[in-house]
Amino acid sequence: MKTSITLTFLFLIYIASAQTIKSTYNLEPAEEYDNLYIQKIDTDSLSTTFAIWIKLQVKMHKHLNHVENVYILEGTGEFTVSDSTYEVKKGDLIVIPKNTWHGVTISSKKPMKAISIQSPEFKGLDRVFK
Repeated sequence: MKTSITLTFLFLIYIASAQTIKSTYNLEPAEEYDNLYIQKIDTDSLSTTFAIWIKLQVKMHKHLNHVENVYILEGTGEFTVSDSTYEVKKGDLIVIPKNTWHGVTISSKKPMKAISIQSPEFKGLDRVFK
């Protein structure tokens, strides 16, 4: 009986520590920036999550081996994926397949704030600019 209680307790601790909740509302850049500020939130072998602030633009680029999901938290802009351009705003999700050209130009007065999730883990080795 003691063994099963101990195992149950250890399992609950494991489950609680394996999951994290991160609030995006309080995320702010740690320093001043000209155009782009990137803050890594979390990473493991399967994915990397970033908070990104953009004042002007992100130039057209692609990730040779990564799928990227971008969720807009604040701001507006024109997001280009491959040959299509979309007006994006708070609440929009952009799914970018690997090896696909993409970039964004900001149209709002305040910077765009977005969450970027890249799969697998992003190490900065497969980004190619146009």
